[in-house]
Amino acid sequence: MLSLDISLAYPGFALRVDESLPTTGVTALFGRSGSGKSSLLRVVAGLERQAKGRVSWQDEVSGNDVWQDARRFVPAHRRGLGYVFQDTRLFAHLTVQGNLDYADSRAHGLPGPGMAEVTEALDLGPLRPRHPTTLSGGEASRVAIGRALLTRPRLLLMDEPLAALDEDRRAEILPYLERLRDDLGIAMLYVSHSTAEVARLANHLLLIEDGKIRLRGTASDLLSDPATAPAFGLREAGAVLTARIEAQEDDGLTRLTTSAGPVLLPRIAAATGTALRLRILARDVIIARTRPEGLSALNILPATVTTLRLGDGPGALVQLRAGEDILLARITRRSASALALAPGTACFAIIKSVSVAPGDIGGPGTPEYRVKTR
Repeated sequence: MLSLDISLAYPGFALRVDESLPTTGVTALFGRSGSGKSSLLRVVAGLERQAKGRVSWQDEVSGNDVWQDARRFVPAHRRGLGYVFQDTRLFAHLTVQGNLDYADSRAHGLPGPGMAEVTEALDLGPLRPRHPTTLSGGEASRVAIGRALLTRPRLLLMDEPLAALDEDRRAEILPYLERLRDDLGIAMLYVSHSTAEVARLANHLLLIEDGKIRLRGTASDLLSDPATAPAFGLREAGAVLTARIEAQEDDGLTRLTTSAGPVLLPRIAAATGTALRLRILARDVIIARTRPEGLSALNILPATVTTLRLGDGPGALVQLRAGEDILLARITRRSASALALAPGTACFAIIKSVSVAPGDIGGPGTPEYRVKTR
């Protein structure tokens, strides 16, 4: 557990956090620019000497390791953390292999993934002889992540590592981050203002506003709660559905098993049995009181209304339970009234196959994942 009871003040800004954060999986720090996300990360890293309070780490190996309190301040290089910046900060005078060797030499025999494992996980082999100036943005990001991992950190700090990349490069990097989370079990504290990244990567989520933690919980719970979803942007509101690939259809579709029933999506390049999580945007979910017929939409899931939240304008957010998963639908107040929606109402959630973008399909995010079918 990472325990924080800290304050940091600048002219016109104050950060005040009293939280205990998990040290497994990916914990996302989400908020708008200037909310305090990066400042909090720098306090954890030991890069804000003027911060006041207490920072400590507890686990079965280290016990209670105090990094900062009224009497001590452990410098950044002695906290056992890896740091990945938005601008990668690779050593330009060294090759990729040289950058990796530098980090590896500083690990001093600490436990963690070694050179071969990191090189394979991030597909760095072909890049090793090259210099940073010849790398694409996505390639440089992978090298920066690999270099941080080779210091054998107990926690990987990532400060908006994909913010400077275009959509294609972000799509290139996300599967590697999922591999670190799922296959190598690397714990991350991940700063982002992208709801899509958070939905795909995060296990735990903190929303920061004006230097304070406003919301906390699991990513799936906060993103699918009508009361909290607006904080992440109404157009980006949605939920995470767990699934497993059942079959590849002859017409180019992939059949998935979910707890609510089968789901068909455009071809997903993964093996049968692969576990996934899908981000379903609220604006792409249609609600019907009776099972519709004669639709082009292929995915019709039985559901029950759990929460209805009316907006200040013409909109409404409806939380649905579909099997053991949660969906979120964004509809008009007029539609909610016409359908007589209320908690407990049985209905059907309709999702077009082509509405789920490839970038919203990722790994399950937990090694214990199992799809429970009806």
